[in-house]
Amino acid sequence: MPANLTPQYMSAEERFKKAETAAEKIEALREMQALLPKHKGTEKLQADLKRRLSKLLEEQEHHRRASGARHHDPGHVPREGAGQIAIVGPPNSGKSSLLAALTHAHPEIADYPFTTHAPQPGMMPFEDVQVQLVDTPPFAHEPFDPVIVTAARGADGIAVVLDPTSAEALAHAAAAPRFLARARVVPSGRAVSAEMGNSAHILPVVLLLGKADLAMDARADALLREAAGADLPWRRISCRTGAGLEDLRRALFGMLSIVRVYAKEPGKRPDLARPFVLRRGAIVLDLATLIHKDLAAHFRFARVWGSARFGGQPVERDHVLADRDVVEIHA
Repeated sequence: MPANLTPQYMSAEERFKKAETAAEKIEALREMQALLPKHKGTEKLQADLKRRLSKLLEEQEHHRRASGARHHDPGHVPREGAGQIAIVGPPNSGKSSLLAALTHAHPEIADYPFTTHAPQPGMMPFEDVQVQLVDTPPFAHEPFDPVIVTAARGADGIAVVLDPTSAEALAHAAAAPRFLARARVVPSGRAVSAEMGNSAHILPVVLLLGKADLAMDARADALLREAAGADLPWRRISCRTGAGLEDLRRALFGMLSIVRVYAKEPGKRPDLARPFVLRRGAIVLDLATLIHKDLAAHFRFARVWGSARFGGQPVERDHVLADRDVVEIHA
């Protein structure tokens, strides 16, 4: 059976081949694992990726113990929840206010620049999951701080926050695409340039224009959007009044390209309070593997409520799952 490897997988594999450090190799291998199609034709490749990743992690841990030091990347924030969105922007753009408005985090907020010195995470509740938002130090002048570059590159999506009332708003907007290029981030939907090549990180990016409670000139808004990237999806928000924030929660969740799936045992009600989170495009066998490897090994069939043609429809292991599906696995 052919593996049918995707272009995204091949790009991750090329980054692995070019990686010079163990951390870069581990990152590329994990991305390869996530992008690898899961079916019988890739079982040997799945096992090989797992073996190589395990070996690299063991070597990395051995090196840390032998050196007596622990490596710390100040730009890396361990993922929690359903996914991670990096909040980036210039000084005093409202990034920290946005984090405080959407999460239970309490970042330092002040009217002077560079209040945020290191990435600060917070968990944004959305329905039955939590999405991790990471407030980052501001980007101001080139060369851009590697801490911000690492935080943006490692996220699942990016929110660029601008203050339209700032005297430097247009210059700040023009800096946004330069920052994304430095982080080697290509917004979803754009073509990847030959120069960027396989090192590109294709991520969803949204532009947020703050202070929606103040009257703004539509022409000025258009100029900012043009400078930041005319093709970027954008929203007006206000952290002071809350305008646009509830819709923004849903939009940020949608950027993650994930589905929530609820498992049920035969004859019992599904647990709708604790969904399993999988990448969009995941199949029933991915869910079975996530629940328990024995369930996947002895899989016979499943019943699906939600995206199926009728409730409880029997499906095979390669049935593609949709958000909010309820799945009953028989083994």
